Amino acid sequence: MKALIVCEGKHERGVTADDSGEQERPGALETIVRRLAQEQHQYTLASVRRDGIRAYHGRGKGFFKRAMRWLLQAKDEGYDILVFLIDEDGERERVRQIDEAQDLVRDDCVERRALGVAIRRFDAWMLADEQALTSVLGCSVPRQRSPESIRDPKSTCEGLRDSSPSDKSLSEMYAAVADAADLDLLSARCRGGFKPFAERVHAL
Repeated sequence: MKALIVCEGKHERGVTADDSGEQERPGALETIVRRLAQEQHQYTLASVRRDGIRAYHGRGKGFFKRAMRWLLQAKDEGYDILVFLIDEDGERERVRQIDEAQDLVRDDCVERRALGVAIRRFDAWMLADEQALTSVLGCSVPRQRSPESIRDPKSTCEGLRDSSPSDKSLSEMYAAVADAADLDLLSARCRGGFKPFAERVHAL
């Protein structure tokens, strides 16, 4: 099956081999989705803000409409599955809007979908498993405080990387952590964002 993964940041989408933009290996979000789905789908990645997306003129607020545009676009482009993830960034209303889009049934939208909101940001998911961080960074990393309560988890990730012997870029670090992390631990420690998202990917 063809699956479209739509997300916001370059660190979720992954590492590129060169200036052509060709993907060298799966990024962090694709790695997580592959592990959760446990099926061999054909994955394509896209930015939430990609130009030329089909317009949506129906009711609803900003992030609901953004999700609906991608549900329509994915159907138009022949995808069987849409995985869609945005950051909450301290705006709890985003969760309600994305939940509404997840539950809406329309014939012109992709039926199989897993829409999610990372709290506060996707970077927080990278801080849930200190054993994975220790393995990836090559130094002892203590348990981090509740990841979803950290105001700027990206800076925390950068600090851990910069204080380690690792020469990985942040995208490389995230991809490696996503591959090594205990996903059950991520669900337990990121209950507001990762847990419902993981359940939706499982349900696909």
